[in-house]
Amino acid sequence: MAVQQNKVSKSRRNNRRAHDALVAANPNECPNCGELKRPHHVCSACGHYADREVVSLVDDVDLDEDAA
Repeated sequence: MAVQQNKVSKSRRNNRRAHDALVAANPNECPNCGELKRPHHVCSACGHYADREVVSLVDDVDLDEDAA
């Protein structure tokens, strides 16, 4: 069993954990629809990335009746 040689003070222990805090998100505005989105990700509201449509949304897709 590991036994410490000297007591680690609360200050020294907390200094070691100083860089473990979570950072806030950095959302950007979508140039197509204006919704907030994560940088370098496809916009979940309109499906655009870098001024072109990458993902077509369910509302935009037309299926044939005999295909369904």
